[in-house]
Formats: sequence, C-alpha cells, structure tokens
Amino acid sequence: MLEAFSLSDMGCVRTNNEDYCFIDAERGLYVLADGMGGAKAGEHASRIAVEAVAETVRLSPQRDSQVLIRAVEEANRRVIEAARDNPSLEGMGTTLVAALELDEELAIASVGDSRAYLLDTSGLHAITDDQTWVNEVGRPLGLDEEALRHHPMRHVLTMAIGASAPLTINHYRVPLATGNLVLICSDGLHGVVEATQMEQILDGGRSGAPLEESCRNLIEAAKQAGGPDNVTVVLMRKIG
Repeated sequence: MLEAFSLSDMGCVRTNNEDYCFIDAERGLYVLADGMGGAKAGEHASRIAVEAVAETVRLSPQRDSQVLIRAVEEANRRVIEAARDNPSLEGMGTTLVAALELDEELAIASVGDSRAYLLDTSGLHAITDDQTWVNEVGRPLGLDEEALRHHPMRHVLTMAIGASAPLTINHYRVPLATGNLVLICSDGLHGVVEATQMEQILDGGRSGAPLEESCRNLIEAAKQAGGPDNVTVVLMRKIG
C-alpha cells in the first residue's frame, strides 16, 4: 500500500503552469505531465494526456503493466487528435510519467524527460531514462557533463506525447519495500536541483516526515535555485 501527495508550482519565471498531475489512490495510479506548445497549448496537452491515462486505467478490466502502456498510447492519440482538430493547439505536446501499483511493485511508463526516482536504503536512484538529445546522442558521442550542460541541444526531446505515432514508451517494473519513496517530477525540479540535495530533502520523508512537507521543501529548493520552469512533484511512500 502506498500513501501519496502531489504539489505543483508555477515557479519564479513562467506566467502560467503547463504541468499537470493526478493521483487516484484507490486504483494506485499516479500521473504527471509537463506540457509544451505555443500560447497555452502546453496546458491543454498535459491535461488531455493525464486525463486519458486516468480514464483508460479506470475503464480497463485488466490491471497490469500492459494497461499502463495502452493508456499512454491513448494519451498520445488524444493529444494528436486535439491538435489536428484545433489549429490554435497545433504543435502542442507533453512529457508523461505514469505509475501503477501492482502488489509489491510499481509499473512505470514514461515519455520525454520528466522522471521517476526511487529512494531506498542504498540512496536515491533515477528509475527512468530521459528521451532527450543529451541522453541519447550527446552522451554516446562522449561529450562530458560540463559540455552537455551548455550545449544548444540540451533542451531537445527525442520523444513526446503528441509528437509522433507510433510512440516509443519506456517502461519499468520497480519492487518496493516498506519505507521506500518514489518521486515523480518535472524537469523544473531535476533540471535545477542536484540529486544530492533532493536526496537530503527526501530523507525526512523516508524517516516518516509528512509527504506534504517533503513536497513543499522540494519545490522551495527549485525556487531558491531560480525556479526557471514550472515545478511539479508526486511523492509516494510504501507503508505496508
């Protein structure tokens, strides 16, 4: 069983929030999306994608990792369809991370560069792999981390919901032990706050501190670092 809390903030620079998240504790479903697009199209993309995942899981008679993958595919279809039907939404897209609790493990599906992390007794580990130019092209070319941090392609996604069909979906199965924490976050957090600082903040949650407090501290850390983007966190703790 998981307990969970989510929080989203506009950050210090943006004038609107294109992130969207959703928790359905009854079904053990946790979803986060970070939208992109002109005007407010990113807001539409993230909401459409998250609602599509939630509806697909809710209506499915099955409960397994394949349901989650089908839900993400449906999210992609709906975002593409909405952009096709409304010229003002053309070019919109979104990242997406969805997690579904299955007995003693968590099934996770991801598209883009929003991330899922696991904090266990050995420390904080990234679960998901970014679908970005940096991760899929820059690092394999041998560019060092300093060069990648300043590279003009550093913000380019190689995959996003609404950008293409068929879609490449990364998926994972993560065993959970009592006390483990799982963090899902947009790049408004992991793009500006070092993993070591995130782990220090999350250690309180692993020790039993309220999840709301940990979420607020993570967002405050991002804002203290300049808050250049919207920042959204979904935090889960295994309690039994």
